[in-house]
Amino acid sequence: MSFPSAPDHLFSPLQQRSVTLPNRIVCSPMCQYSSEDGFASDWHYVHLGTRAVGGAGTVMTEAAAVSPEGRISPQDLGIWKDEHIPMLRRIADFLKEQGSVPAIQLAHAGRKASTHRPWDAEQGEVASADGGWRAVAPSAARFSETYPLPAELDRAALDKIVADFTAATKRSAAAGFLLAELHAAHGYLLHEFLSPVSNLRSDEYGGSLENRARFPLEVVRAVRAAFPAHLPLWVRLSATDWVEGGLSVEDTVAFCKLLKAADVDLVDVSSGGNDPRQQIPVGAGYQVAFAERVKREAGIATGAVGMITEPAQADQIVRTGQADVVLLARELLREPYWPLRAAQALHKPGSWPVQYERAAQGKVERRQALATGSED
Repeated sequence: MSFPSAPDHLFSPLQQRSVTLPNRIVCSPMCQYSSEDGFASDWHYVHLGTRAVGGAGTVMTEAAAVSPEGRISPQDLGIWKDEHIPMLRRIADFLKEQGSVPAIQLAHAGRKASTHRPWDAEQGEVASADGGWRAVAPSAARFSETYPLPAELDRAALDKIVADFTAATKRSAAAGFLLAELHAAHGYLLHEFLSPVSNLRSDEYGGSLENRARFPLEVVRAVRAAFPAHLPLWVRLSATDWVEGGLSVEDTVAFCKLLKAADVDLVDVSSGGNDPRQQIPVGAGYQVAFAERVKREAGIATGAVGMITEPAQADQIVRTGQADVVLLARELLREPYWPLRAAQALHKPGSWPVQYERAAQGKVERRQALATGSED
């Protein structure tokens, strides 16, 4: 008699091409707005390194702009020139030393470029006198009245963006990243092409979903060809715009089938960010169902995001097959060692750094003593 194999769980390894993710916990990209001229700094080294020390199986950089004009803010991380590589390599090497898979997210902000950081006193568009630049987009339509009016991309500009993504991908491999993710969510350039609320074109890049998907797929194929074949490529998507007439989950499922055919290994499924009219029913795990539907209907591996905060919650998402990985952002800011705590809570092996191990074990023993009443 044969028995079904045990289901995957939060601490099961996951094979993606030649890369083995040691667990299913991914440190999600989180913009730090702390770069000068696109360079990573000691802040990025400590910020990302801490999450690897904390046990995340994969640690991903924030969105790295593939060109200066592709930045969200003047303080964004970049990978548009070779001089960016050495510090990024230092970070990737440290992540590997801690047992994590080093990953990078490649991005172009589109019409949401040249804007102030969230904590700046002034918000919206950065004036040219203050270091701002002309944003570009599928169509000359603002995200909102305080955002830049973008220039509509012509054929030559589209070709340049494909070339920028290609060059950035090659630099990512040179820097030692073992996984690359394309940012096609949250109202940035590739999402803008996919969504009918931001893509108003009447040429072969606008109108039907087939046409709206054309340019994102050009970028995906170029990046897949430029990244080593033995390393995985992910894509982050917004499953829905959360506005009437916007990108739908049905559109996303159809697009994900095309991504699978283009040799994408996993889709990181988020939502929203492309229209200020969005109405999002935020709650615990509110986006997980999107990842589950894409996985089931498109037949591609997925990542789940969105208010995943408890170990049992994350474990259930993987165990029940709703998604293959979970991506944590704010929770890992609040608690960098969440993965190690989760391992204890779920009774799974979790290796504290030797420098911390005695203190961590002492804390566990004290909790056990208090629970049994053997400590006064």
